[in-house]
Amino acid sequence: MASGLQFTLFELLFKLFLILAIVERGSAGVTSTFTRSKWQSFDIPLDNKAFEIPKGYNAPQQVHITQGDYDGKAVIISWVTPDKPRPSRVQYGTSEKKYDFIADGTVTNYTFYNYKSGYVHHCLVGGLEYETKYYYKIGEGDSSREFWFQTPPMIGPDSPFTFGIIGDLGQTYNSLSTLDHYMQSGGQTVLFLGDLSYADRYQFNDVGIRWDSWGRFIERSAAYQPWIWSAGNHEIEYMPDVGEVMPFKSYLHRFSTPHLASRSNNPLWYAIRRASAHIIVLSSYSPHVKYTPQWLWLRDELKKVDRKKTPWLIILMHVPIYNSNQAHFMEGESMRAVFEHWFVHHKVDFIFAGHVHAYERSYRISNIRYNVSSGNRYPVPDRSAPVYITVGDGGNQEGLAGRFRDPQPEYSAFREASYGHSTLELKNRTHAFLNWHRNEDGEEVHADSVVFLNRHWASNLRRRRLEKNQHKARGEINF
Repeated sequence: MASGLQFTLFELLFKLFLILAIVERGSAGVTSTFTRSKWQSFDIPLDNKAFEIPKGYNAPQQVHITQGDYDGKAVIISWVTPDKPRPSRVQYGTSEKKYDFIADGTVTNYTFYNYKSGYVHHCLVGGLEYETKYYYKIGEGDSSREFWFQTPPMIGPDSPFTFGIIGDLGQTYNSLSTLDHYMQSGGQTVLFLGDLSYADRYQFNDVGIRWDSWGRFIERSAAYQPWIWSAGNHEIEYMPDVGEVMPFKSYLHRFSTPHLASRSNNPLWYAIRRASAHIIVLSSYSPHVKYTPQWLWLRDELKKVDRKKTPWLIILMHVPIYNSNQAHFMEGESMRAVFEHWFVHHKVDFIFAGHVHAYERSYRISNIRYNVSSGNRYPVPDRSAPVYITVGDGGNQEGLAGRFRDPQPEYSAFREASYGHSTLELKNRTHAFLNWHRNEDGEEVHADSVVFLNRHWASNLRRRRLEKNQHKARGEINF
């Protein structure tokens, strides 16, 4: 009886192993034939409720938060006041309507052509407790507004967490659909892959006006959970014909990042740790060749990754390194040539990018053996390599990138040109679930779903079990 039970258990575990092996490989070389509905890609009119301006004199608007330190015990709360710069203060506490603490922030503003921004506030709220709901209040009198956020679990290998992944969002009706879908997903923090407002597609004063509308547009989510920012090409806004030559001017004034906490000298690249993840944000449009500040910083940051504390290593960038779409094909080659061998050496788990207005997931592949004089010229399977995932399908006014290269390259596992978002569920130190949600589907339908095993922990599972049994036999296990 006991031997039969053991055999049944072994059979079940063996079948589970086979299923996971198949699932992680995913649907081999699939180009989806799904035909999406024809929603026009134009921006929502400014008088739409999606951009509603809060009532009251100097009422705070465009409220959003991001992580404020390295380990998730601080947030940066940002907002805009239209009429005067004060107060730049956050009242907060752990009970609704009861604010026991106060934090003071900084305030700035800027001009773009003849547009003059409102007063942009950034306030660091630190010393928070893990897994705690905080309520916060900004503004004064009848114009004050109240929000809340939840801090993440303590840094640790088995701290579960769900990230949402959104890129190239814009402010169209498709963008609104993406945001509404994401807010039903259970995501706890957004990893944003660049190209925020698409305000640069406007001229003169309308550039600033469309930044304001986008800030109000995302507030429904971004005021209640951190959005981790990375910049794309539409944030550059280099417009010498109207006298605007400072790259990323609007973006850097409006969106703060905790770059100093990871010893970065530039807010465009930085790192955070959150739950069981170590997240690195890179800048596709900043110098990254050898000896540049971004190159030096990334070299040092990768050495800090501790897989015993944060088993999942995630990198965000705007331009995809591997992409089989006709749009922006091979634009990521310069970063691939410089950084790919580091990504493989450190066994990065996932690299998320936007830029291409479609969804695509790769297999684990690398092209680190090729140089201009020798080596294999094509990507090859590599179990130490990341999975590359393009999520540039947020919904912006430029429309979808529907022309994929044919035939589908062997490194491409699944691709589809539809609007949507992704979620990454980190279950524990060994398993993560990646889902891509197509906007046409209900939230319960995942157009692409994959289970991933963590290479560091799953590969060492048998060794660790043997070590545990040996320690137990010696009486060294503490419970």
